[in-house]
Amino acid sequence: MEKPIFRPIQSPSLNSHSVRKNPQAVNPGLFSNQLHAAMNASNKLTISKHAQERIEQRGIDINADRWKRIERKVTEAKSMGVNDSLVLLQDAALIVSAKNNIVITAMDRNEISSQIFTNINGTIILDD
Repeated sequence: MEKPIFRPIQSPSLNSHSVRKNPQAVNPGLFSNQLHAAMNASNKLTISKHAQERIEQRGIDINADRWKRIERKVTEAKSMGVNDSLVLLQDAALIVSAKNNIVITAMDRNEISSQIFTNINGTIILDD
């Protein structure tokens, strides 16, 4: 019986151009774009079911531009250490958990004159 001959399988040689030393080098903006998108997504305010009902009941109209300004200010307040804030608009008031990015409740401006707000550690005034 003949003795089998085993030969090692040779892989093609790798040159320095085919090895990626930095995976981000192929698309340098990929990580920063994803990070920016994730940060923007985390700045979006969600509206609790309770707040949505109050907004509808009271006929409070907040357009997309106003929501963006509110979101920016809540994010700014959050960076200053605010957890729960009162957001005063020209025609409404919102209680917002800056910590969780959730609108907790909404009132029209006539309603807030007789209210006492507790557990609020920041106020945002947007009278435009």
